[in-house]
Amino acid sequence: MSLSGRHILLGITGSIAAYKAAVLCRLLKGAGADVRVVMTPLAKQFITPLTMATLSKHPILVEFFNPENGEWNSHVSLGEWADCMLIAPATANTLAKMAHGIADNLLLTTYLSARCPVAVAPAMDLDMYAHTATQTNLQTLRERGVAIVEPAEGELASGLMGKGRMAEPAEILSFVEDLLSEKKKSLQGKRMIVTAGATIEAIDPVRFISNHSTGKMGYALADALARRGAEVTLISGRTTLPTPPSVRRIDVTSALQMYETALREFDAADGAVMCAAVADYTPEEVSPIKLKKGEGDMVIRLKRTHDIAAELGARKGARMLVGFALETDHEEAHAEEKLARKNFDFIVLNSLRDAGAGFGVDTNKVTLIDRNGRQELPLLSKRETAERIVDKIETILK
Repeated sequence: MSLSGRHILLGITGSIAAYKAAVLCRLLKGAGADVRVVMTPLAKQFITPLTMATLSKHPILVEFFNPENGEWNSHVSLGEWADCMLIAPATANTLAKMAHGIADNLLLTTYLSARCPVAVAPAMDLDMYAHTATQTNLQTLRERGVAIVEPAEGELASGLMGKGRMAEPAEILSFVEDLLSEKKKSLQGKRMIVTAGATIEAIDPVRFISNHSTGKMGYALADALARRGAEVTLISGRTTLPTPPSVRRIDVTSALQMYETALREFDAADGAVMCAAVADYTPEEVSPIKLKKGEGDMVIRLKRTHDIAAELGARKGARMLVGFALETDHEEAHAEEKLARKNFDFIVLNSLRDAGAGFGVDTNKVTLIDRNGRQELPLLSKRETAERIVDKIETILK
């Protein structure tokens, strides 16, 4: 009964994913929450108020007042009652109105009156989700403190494949539990560094050497640490991801810049998580002009970059250091060697041979390895993987 006694205001908007709200409501009730439901008028075309009333054990609110007796449905009272307002599914239309303060239905007026944490679970087609307007609205909401339950990738109602599916009800329940859990402040006062994303090593003003990292895992870790109260500095290489709420972000380009920044920031930190995909080699010389194609092959001499993790490991003292290992063969042997050589407290092993793990996807499958053994995690969302990693970080910092 992880939500025992908690008041959850569940908002449902007009999306085909509204059918999942019934399962979500049942899970919230099963976790001990008192659930009340606000629906937009269009949501009634996808799931009936009778269904949600039966599951929530409360009348469903749609209009500002009861047309039969004039009784007012107070959005102010609803916002005061709730410990969390959860809008699932949240359409592109509703997200846009939330971002711009439009209040043309009961759900939106309640959102503008809510004094509690607010979370949204977006659901829409992939082009709508990827559109600059939607991403800008989501970033605006993040900056205002709205928690975003990232949509999943898969088959959409249009028949297309891509990102836009509302997260599964069980994952949303876990998200709300974490949002309302006291553990989110359990790292209050701790200062953490997270490196994330790919470095870029210039060949000339046009070309560079890099890798496929998107930064998703590192950004999920920075977000999880911040939500537990840590003061997080995110040292970020190339990525298109938005900065997680309450996280201080420093953008870098090259491995050298990441090395210099990490060493400087580590002096005042309690620990660091080395999740960035840092180039091991960089061109020995960088041409000031674009290299032209000539006859025959081109040879570019490379030199080793600084080993950031090893340098931090050599000077860490009582501080905590977590590393990552992405391997394609002899995975555990390579990870254990890095654990010892770089003086990590533990290392997170990824194998590119595991389906659903690696670059660019929203899931991960990792093994946590320390000097006492290993803990293999199942395939999870990167957000949940980050939570499990931070659980282990927390035990070390305490």
